Amino acid sequence: MGFFDRLSQVWKGFLSLWISDIENRNPEAVYEAAIEERIHKHRDLKKAVSGIVYLRNKLQAELDQKERELAEVQLQIPIAVEEGEDEAALVLIEKKHELDAAIEGLVLELEKVSGQAEEAKSGLLQFQSEIEKLKREKISMLAKKQNADARIKIQDSLDGLSTDADIKALENVRETINKRAAEADVTGELKGESLDAKLDKIKAKTANAAARAQLAEMKKQMAAKRATEAAAGVKKTM
Repeated sequence: MGFFDRLSQVWKGFLSLWISDIENRNPEAVYEAAIEERIHKHRDLKKAVSGIVYLRNKLQAELDQKERELAEVQLQIPIAVEEGEDEAALVLIEKKHELDAAIEGLVLELEKVSGQAEEAKSGLLQFQSEIEKLKREKISMLAKKQNADARIKIQDSLDGLSTDADIKALENVRETINKRAAEADVTGELKGESLDAKLDKIKAKTANAAARAQLAEMKKQMAAKRATEAAAGVKKTM
């Protein structure tokens, strides 16, 4: 296969895919085209059937005419014989034979054509029934497609609103809360490292040391007082 043949095959493939995509996106047009095509074929078939019916009717008319002529000849033959018209009688007898043969041929042909006409009419009626069936199918399938499209659209809307939106909202809230907590931690850490905080710690330690010194002084004074009182008591006893 040459280059141009392969290119032609590739082009046909793309064209087929393109047509299939159009058909999938517009099923109503596909049904309309199929119905219209069958209607045209029905018209052609109807013309063919009408030709067969016309031939049948023509054969039937010829048969009727031949049978009328045969009936007349059969009436004329005895009269010619009685009148002694032998030559006329012979002609009439030959004509009768010709009519008998023609009638026999017409009967066979008429039976054949009549059968074809009945078969063609049956096919025509069946074809018409297929067209009506396709029209009903079109209505049913398009309604089914619309229903499916509506359900898919609703489901997509529900899916988008339920899972994705909720998860995103929760993530945003969690992130906001964690950021606020981090800000609070940073503020506390910075506060502990500030100069004021250090001075406050020193003041607290200084106040504690002064209190301890005062307590020690008070304990010392109380101990001296007890010692003095004990000494005074010993002197009185002596």
